[in-house]
Amino acid sequence: MADKADDNTINLLRRAFAMRAAAYAYMFDTLREELGEEKALELGMKATRRMGEDMGRNFKDYGPGDLNGLKDAFLGGIIEGERMFSPEVRRCDGEELEIYFHRCPLKEAWQEMGRSDEDVRKLCRMAGAIDTGLFTAAGFTFAGETWKPGESGCCRLRVLPGTAA
Repeated sequence: MADKADDNTINLLRRAFAMRAAAYAYMFDTLREELGEEKALELGMKATRRMGEDMGRNFKDYGPGDLNGLKDAFLGGIIEGERMFSPEVRRCDGEELEIYFHRCPLKEAWQEMGRSDEDVRKLCRMAGAIDTGLFTAAGFTFAGETWKPGESGCCRLRVLPGTAA
């Protein structure tokens, strides 16, 4: 993950993430007003998971058990990942891939929007469904966790070999 972009490019990338974060937030708010919070979260997660399933097809060659190959391909595909997410690979062996993100531009954007910690938690769950879709579509088992109030950093991705491994 070589960070090569200039400051202007990073600013544009952050703005794009902020727009994505706003889209998630406004859709969640609208769905919550119309259908209630539980249904809004369910539908938001369903849609986001579908987006992840489309992305997961790019990683299918690594499933169900090449966690090291998955790690390299996944982290290598995150544009300016070091600056935007500050990933820390905590484990990568034949049994588990664990990546902890010290930052998240979506979470940071929601906080800058003035969203409550509880709303940020729910929005992280909604947006985090992308990872469930991505890793399961690639043939792995996903057991990650999204951010909760009082925690530092952001998501913890835990990917285990798929059932065919």
